[in-house]
Amino acid sequence: MSVKNFLSLTDFSRGDLEQIIERAAELKRLHESGIQHRPLEGKTMAMIFELKSTRTRVAFETGMHQLGGHAIFLRPDETQLGRGEPIEDTARVLSSLVDIVMLRVQDHVNISRFAAASSVPVINGMSDRFHPCQLLADMQTFAEKRGSIRDQSVAFIGDGYNMCNSYILASNQFEFDLAISTPAEFRPDEDVIDGNNRARWVATPEEAVSGANLVVTDVWSSMGRENERSERREAFRGFQVNSDLLDNADANALFMHCLPAHRGEEISDDLLDDPRSVVWEEAGNRLHSQKALLEFMLG
Repeated sequence: MSVKNFLSLTDFSRGDLEQIIERAAELKRLHESGIQHRPLEGKTMAMIFELKSTRTRVAFETGMHQLGGHAIFLRPDETQLGRGEPIEDTARVLSSLVDIVMLRVQDHVNISRFAAASSVPVINGMSDRFHPCQLLADMQTFAEKRGSIRDQSVAFIGDGYNMCNSYILASNQFEFDLAISTPAEFRPDEDVIDGNNRARWVATPEEAVSGANLVVTDVWSSMGRENERSERREAFRGFQVNSDLLDNADANALFMHCLPAHRGEEISDDLLDDPRSVVWEEAGNRLHSQKALLEFMLG
């Protein structure tokens, strides 16, 4: 039987993704009711982090525990990867020891190489190309607050990086319209947006946000690009999401940010506490959506 990986949203069908999100809501209700649900008893996940993490690591580690399984945290400099072992060799070894592997990597090519050599499922916990686990939580949060996102209008403001790429894929998978506004030199990857009939790039944040049901942003200097922060602050001037910009959106619009946020840069100092912000629920839903993902891939 072929191994099912989750490296980007396109690895699963629309039906599979909707099933995971519906299940995430069910698992959340079970958790809030104090009902234990442990279908992954005896299962082990290895988590390899090249980059720092709060939400992804804690949600997967806690999620595996709540589902009855076990998670092992690994840093490359604490494994043979740090001594030059080929990615493929590490993948083959870990495949014989654990049931599933989650990786957070700087270069998406490396997670693709790992998955190609692995005999157990592989999850992308974030790469420079995609952040699919975050989109599961975002879609769950929108469904909880507003119902189906199908045919709704979404605006992405900021850097055309991994979160933007993931929203482009999501626009097709979940059938919503996506308007993207980035500085011209920071547009999303052409191979991701080309041929996508639900996503479009526009010149100004105001145009993107106009009438939107959901407004999303991310930091201007993602992990691995911190040394560009000064130049990026200048390039992204005028792309901050604040209350005035949100006023151009639909009256019932929501605001999301995958966190951590740089207050005073991509968002105004007060935006996380704006009544339209659902970032705290969004962050909390990482636990339940990732539990649903694990259950789906291992159940």
